[in-house]
Amino acid sequence: MSVRLTLISVSAVSLMLGACAPDQDLAGLSAQIAGDAAAPFRDAALVQDGYPVPVMSVSSGPVAWGPPIVVAGVADDGDGPYRLDTGDRLRIFVYGQPNLSRMYVVDQEGKIAVPLIGNVGARGRTTNELQAAIRSRLGSEYVKDPQVTVDMQQNRPFFILGEVKNAGQYPYVSGMSIETAVAIAGGYSERASERSFRVTRRVSGLVQVLEVPGDYLLKPS
Repeated sequence: MSVRLTLISVSAVSLMLGACAPDQDLAGLSAQIAGDAAAPFRDAALVQDGYPVPVMSVSSGPVAWGPPIVVAGVADDGDGPYRLDTGDRLRIFVYGQPNLSRMYVVDQEGKIAVPLIGNVGARGRTTNELQAAIRSRLGSEYVKDPQVTVDMQQNRPFFILGEVKNAGQYPYVSGMSIETAVAIAGGYSERASERSFRVTRRVSGLVQVLEVPGDYLLKPS
């Protein structure tokens, strides 16, 4: 309302000056008045009936996307069985042997330390294969016909980096996709592209990098 009153007042002044000012001066004064009145609306798309009409504008400049989301330590290796490796947590139960029945973690060398029989290789084995190896070694010297069960307590972790809200290390979830991994990490950040994903894994000492879609299924490497 204050702008309307200002325009009316200025228009009256313009009419008074019009009797003694050349047309070009009046035109210049009118242009100046219109410019001053529109000053608070510098982003206005047009001026109608002497009043600026503001509109919403969208920047056409390039969007500064953040770096691609990288999921490390996991890869889709088909439908094969889960192979144990460093960081896997196992619950091993030996019937009648409470000292052997406990939680085990696969160490950096890919082994678990079992009382009586010492280190047992777990890397690259399935839980059934590890179960058979423990049963064989216990039965050969210490326990008659041992009954051994090996269950997964927690899969080894994966790492997620890039434009997610909480980058870091998380336990792998069976059947996890790229989008599931992002959800576990708190979702996308404001600068995330949601179209650029990379999976890194180490195979035979070499690091492989895969460009994958968001629905790409992951398994621990």
